[in-house]
Amino acid sequence: MTRVMVILFLFTVYSQAMVQQLSREFLIDLANKFGTPLYVYHAEKIKEQYERLLKAFKGSGARFFYAGKALTNINVLKYIREIGCQVDCSSINEVLLALRAGFTPDQILYTSSNIAFAEIEAAQGYGVSINIDSISNLEKFGKKFGHSYPVGIRLRPNIMAGGNLKISTGHQDSKFGIPLEQIDQVVRVMKDTRVCVNALHIHTGSEIKDVEVFAKGIEVLFDIAGNFPDLEIIDLGGGFKVAYREGEAVTDIERLGQKVAEEFDMFEKKTGKRLKVWFEPGKFLVSEAGYFITRVNVLKESATAVFAGVDSGLNHFIRPMFYGAYHIIENLSNPHGPLRTYNVVGNICETDTFAENRPLPQINEGDLLMFRNAGAYGFEMSSNYNARFKPAEVLVRGGEGYLIRRRDVFEDLLRNQLEVL
Repeated sequence: MTRVMVILFLFTVYSQAMVQQLSREFLIDLANKFGTPLYVYHAEKIKEQYERLLKAFKGSGARFFYAGKALTNINVLKYIREIGCQVDCSSINEVLLALRAGFTPDQILYTSSNIAFAEIEAAQGYGVSINIDSISNLEKFGKKFGHSYPVGIRLRPNIMAGGNLKISTGHQDSKFGIPLEQIDQVVRVMKDTRVCVNALHIHTGSEIKDVEVFAKGIEVLFDIAGNFPDLEIIDLGGGFKVAYREGEAVTDIERLGQKVAEEFDMFEKKTGKRLKVWFEPGKFLVSEAGYFITRVNVLKESATAVFAGVDSGLNHFIRPMFYGAYHIIENLSNPHGPLRTYNVVGNICETDTFAENRPLPQINEGDLLMFRNAGAYGFEMSSNYNARFKPAEVLVRGGEGYLIRRRDVFEDLLRNQLEVL
C-alpha cells in the first residue's frame, strides 16, 4: 500500500468515526412532526465530544464534570451520566436534578456564586463535592464542619479571558471567586477553623481558544499550592472554545491535554506530590449537538433591509441578543436558492435580531430556518416573555427523535399564579 493510499485510508476511517450532522431532511421531518420553534439535540455528538476529551487528556487522567447549567433537561443529564461523565452544578436545584438523573454524590460537583450559606449546607447534606467562592462562607463552613468535610475554594485569578466581557469571569473586576490577593485571609480562616481545603478552582471565562490562558491559570495555582497542606485537586473550570463560524479558531484540545500533562508531571517531580486535575466543560459537550428550528412568519422590506420574521425571539434563543453571539443559519426549505441579504428577527415586542445583513438562500414565508450550535445556553435561558410558550425539545439517539419536553400550553402560563381577584 502506497503512502498516499495509507493517508486516504486513515482519513476515511477517521471521517467514518466522526458523528455525522443531522440531515436537512431529518430536521424538516422533526419540525413537521413536533412543530416549531423546536430544539433538537444529537446524543451521539455529545458522546463524541466527551470521548475526544478523554483521549486528549489521557496523559493527565483528568476528570470531567459536565457544566449542567448549559442544558439541564433530565434526559440529557441521564445521557451524560450514561456515557461516564460527571456533573457540575451551579445551584442546589441542579444538584437535585443530578441526583434525580441517577448521579451519585461522588459524581456531583457544586460550584455556586454569592449564595446563602444555607444552600451550601444543603449541598453538604447531600454529600457532594463543594467549591466555596467567598471568605465569608468559607469561614461559616469551617466553624460548622471543621476538618470533617473537605471543600474546594474558587479563586479569582485576575486573568482576562473569554469571548467577551459578559462571559469573562476571572478578571479583577469579576464577581466570581476569592481574589488571589486575599490568600492570606483564606490561610487565616483555615488556621482558625481547621477547615479542610482539598481543591483549588478557577474559571477564567467561556470560549477560550488560547491554550496559554489555561497554562497561566495552572501556574497561578501551583504558585500558591504550598499554602494548602490538604490539597489534592486542581480544578481548571471550563471555557473550551467551539466554532460558531466556518473555519473559526477553537481550543486545541489535544495540545491543551498535552500541556496539562506536562505541567502536572513537572509539579510532581518538583514537589513529590501528584495532584488530580478536573475540568467543567459545558458548551464543549452540548453546543454543537444542538439545533434550533424556526419557521418564517413574514417577510418585510424597508429602504435598507429585508426582514425575515420568525416564530421565535429572545424569549427562546437569547444568545445573539445577550452576547452578540453569531450562529450559522440555514434555510432548510430552500438550501440552494439564490443568495439574498436578510435581517433575521423575532416576534417579540423588543429588538430581537438574530442576524443582520446575513446572506442566505432566498427565504419565503413558511420556510424553516435552522440555527446551528444551539445546544448550550439556548433553551436553558428561555422564558415566557410576552406570554409566549416555551418550545419543545427533542433528543435524537440511534437515528430516532424522542420528545423530551412538550411545548407549553396555555395552562402552563397560569400554573403558579393565584387568582385572588
